[in-house]
Amino acid sequence: MNKIPVAVIGASGYSGTELLRLLLFHERADLVCLTSRQSAGKALSDEQPRFRGLPKAEALKFCEPTMENLEASGAKLAFLALPHGVAYQFAEPLLERGWRVIDLSDDFRVQDANAYAAFREHNHPAPHLLPRAAYGLPEIHREAIRNTSLVACPGCYPTSMILPLVPLLRAGCIDPDSICISAMSGVSGAGRKAAIPLLFVECNESVRPYNIPKHRHLAEVEQELSIAAGRSVMASFTPHLVPITAGIATTIYANATESADPTSVGNALTEAYSNEPFVRLLGEGTLPDTKHVVGTNYIDIGWVHDPRTNRFVICCAEDNLGKGAASQAVQNFNLLHDLPETTGLLRV
Repeated sequence: MNKIPVAVIGASGYSGTELLRLLLFHERADLVCLTSRQSAGKALSDEQPRFRGLPKAEALKFCEPTMENLEASGAKLAFLALPHGVAYQFAEPLLERGWRVIDLSDDFRVQDANAYAAFREHNHPAPHLLPRAAYGLPEIHREAIRNTSLVACPGCYPTSMILPLVPLLRAGCIDPDSICISAMSGVSGAGRKAAIPLLFVECNESVRPYNIPKHRHLAEVEQELSIAAGRSVMASFTPHLVPITAGIATTIYANATESADPTSVGNALTEAYSNEPFVRLLGEGTLPDTKHVVGTNYIDIGWVHDPRTNRFVICCAEDNLGKGAASQAVQNFNLLHDLPETTGLLRV
């Protein structure tokens, strides 16, 4: 069985490391190129000791991120595990050379360049590429992903919001103007960087909200919710940093519509996701726990109806480095190559 040669550009971060782990054990992916300016010339197993003893990791060395090195590797698909605002610099020349690109940054998630500018406070650097990008949430945009050369993988928070809410908006069982979201993320969600607010002493034994009221991920969330509702949707969102390494727990509040009853949310979610391999519906009254999803590509969803306020409360949990980043990127890789979506992703 022929393997598919792939490159990972920028593999030194937390999401990049998780992506490498998945690709090294993937039945059909052949990891042939790793780029890193800081680690160029060093073996993967030296830079990531967790991979010591794996022949592939011992032999594979990081190289400078040049087009010459990428083309010489023989790969025709690149995962971009790069900072926001940097990925586009590689996406454009790779697409021009006929490569497929799976981008883990937020450079291509927002289809409206004006909306991007409103949340990022600067203009989009490559607006002409936005029409080519498919939003990489397989459960929602499966066919668009199969037929594109540029996949914009969703953010970790947005995945935990969009998957529960899209079926409910399509079914008309929640009021689009009432959506309020509170979410908590492990510290790895902030990326691998030296920053005082992310030091152990600063994070340990503490929980804090941040980036309110206009977190940049709201742009892609509101984009997808507006498509589902068939009208403009704005949501309130408060993220929190919690002292765990990985995992996201999201709680969504929304008023029930006049046509909804206590079973509406369960019915809408079951209709949308009963056959989805990575969406686990826990049922009404059973609430998710991050420890059951960390290290996997699953998202767990539970819900309740509050008769006192006539609100639905939907809770979900995922791994911010998994379904919120690396493993979702691999799920998109599988789609692009007509492989079963579960290929390489069922280890728990």
